Amino acid sequence: MKSLRMLSDLADLFYPRICPGCGYPLRQTEQALCLFCKHKLPKTRFASFQDNPVAQLFWGRKAIYQADAWLFFRKKGMAQRLMHDLKYHGNAALGKEMGILYGRDLLQRNLAMPDLISSVPLHPDKRKRRGFNQSECIAEGMASVLNVPFDPGFLFRDSDAVSQTRKKRYERWENAEGTYRVRPVQTGFSGHVAIVDDVLTTGATLEACAQAIGSSGITEISLFSLCLAIK
Repeated sequence: MKSLRMLSDLADLFYPRICPGCGYPLRQTEQALCLFCKHKLPKTRFASFQDNPVAQLFWGRKAIYQADAWLFFRKKGMAQRLMHDLKYHGNAALGKEMGILYGRDLLQRNLAMPDLISSVPLHPDKRKRRGFNQSECIAEGMASVLNVPFDPGFLFRDSDAVSQTRKKRYERWENAEGTYRVRPVQTGFSGHVAIVDDVLTTGATLEACAQAIGSSGITEISLFSLCLAIK
């Protein structure tokens, strides 16, 4: 055990693991995010309020059981740095750790626990190019803490829609509408389903997922996003 620790210390000396939040080396006891950055995370604390700004995004669009976003996503802010490292540097471990931290926060709130957690799916071609689904990593971490079954294949995407990045709200909805389906093997499920996304902007993607789930007969749908993008 001591020799393994020495090897680990030696590896960190020559190939230090860097915290994506602050850029400083991670300590041996730290996983993907340093303790300082964990305390500095820009939390929304919306989960305590039923009619929070995330829930309001879906008013008049889709009946949602509960909705929440954990962090504020600001330009050049910490959440943006973390999501960039997760999405573009393939830091799947960071995604899972963020999901675990989010799940721990939710346990302290007065929320109804879902019967199943899944994530916004990627088109198979995009997943193959990227190597993983960042929303799936987050959802897996959340499910492990909430002690809720995790099913990454609950939804699938049947078309490779154009990037949403520069689209306006209605254009995003048109682009996302009809692209998600509940897998036939899951159509008999009638419990409370929670869908997890990485960054929430207009809500079009999560709304399209909720529409697909609702079409299968499920009525209790919760929507969670790790981040809420604000100007």
